[in-house]
Amino acid sequence: MKDPRVRFDARSPFQVELKRRVDAYLGEAGREPAGVRAMHRKTAALFAALALGLALGLSTTMLPVVLAGALVAGFAMAGLGMSVQHDGGHRAYSKNPKVNKVAAAVLDFLGASSHVWNHKHAIAHHTYPNMEGADEDIELQPLARMAPGQPHRWFHLAQPLYMPLLYGMLNLKWYWWDDYRDLLRGKIGNTPIARPRGGDLAIFLAGKLVHPLWALVLPIATLGWAKGLGFYGVMYFTCGLTLSLVFQLAHCVEEAEFIRLTDLADGEVIERDFAAHQLATTVDFAPNNRWLTWYVGGLNFQAVHHLYPRVCHIHYPALATIIQRCSAEFGVAYKSTPSLATAIGSHFRWLARMGRGEPARDRLAPVSGDYFTPAPGQAAPGS
Repeated sequence: MKDPRVRFDARSPFQVELKRRVDAYLGEAGREPAGVRAMHRKTAALFAALALGLALGLSTTMLPVVLAGALVAGFAMAGLGMSVQHDGGHRAYSKNPKVNKVAAAVLDFLGASSHVWNHKHAIAHHTYPNMEGADEDIELQPLARMAPGQPHRWFHLAQPLYMPLLYGMLNLKWYWWDDYRDLLRGKIGNTPIARPRGGDLAIFLAGKLVHPLWALVLPIATLGWAKGLGFYGVMYFTCGLTLSLVFQLAHCVEEAEFIRLTDLADGEVIERDFAAHQLATTVDFAPNNRWLTWYVGGLNFQAVHHLYPRVCHIHYPALATIIQRCSAEFGVAYKSTPSLATAIGSHFRWLARMGRGEPARDRLAPVSGDYFTPAPGQAAPGS
């Protein structure tokens, strides 16, 4: 979907050269953009972890064991979403479209709609990251102020304290409310969304029926109402908090740039180099943490993912090196924070700054060469 207020240049010299280098890497023998066999082992491991969490939590009425099982199941759900569904939804899990469809439908098994996700995330967010008025993923008003152009309310001062609680509840809101609201309205933010038909409708309905059976009815039938609901709540809170944080650490941090489309005059258009815009609004984190990379499906290489969403995340560490070198040669900032702790600190400092009501920074001039907005005390690359 195109936003009439934005015009992207997709054939700049930077993008042409970057594509040439990435194509050369993927063209080497034994490398496939999708259909990597390691993904099958990873999928089996994550589903096994989910089964382990369910078996552990539902095998006894001892509350500590029930909660431990819910934690394991919640982390496994988040891992399945980030590694299996995410690649499938972007058609990067397999070379076979039908297999990608099945992988994407893992999200329906976990409770949310892969059809809605495709419009909200794969289309709107990936095209317009951190563009206020087009990227629904940064719109949490009035509960939170995530971007400098959004309205400030007095209670946002406390958002570094209460946002972790809201992050944990976002999945429940998504499953029980957002999917139905978005389909009834026929749009997500300003992005139109087609109502599901045929196979998409069948997947939507099956997910909304199957998910509560294994995630809610089974625990209640096994543990009773109180502990069953507790298991479901802890499992979903763990999943929601994990997914939300991984996203926020890539976009809602001090190093990322935000664009205020809502401030554009009638008929005004902002022009951006598409690849440079993705790199300006997206920040990698903990690139040397192999375990984290495995668990989050390479989403700590979020800048790589935004440039090449249809490439399996197994390739992201190698592509990051290629992108970093090419970006340096063309004077485009490639942003990365060194560790998970550093990224979490940057996110919560950003929440605090937005909570204090810091005003929006001046919008960059169209086709500006400066795509770096340094955090306090941080030097721009090359300085």
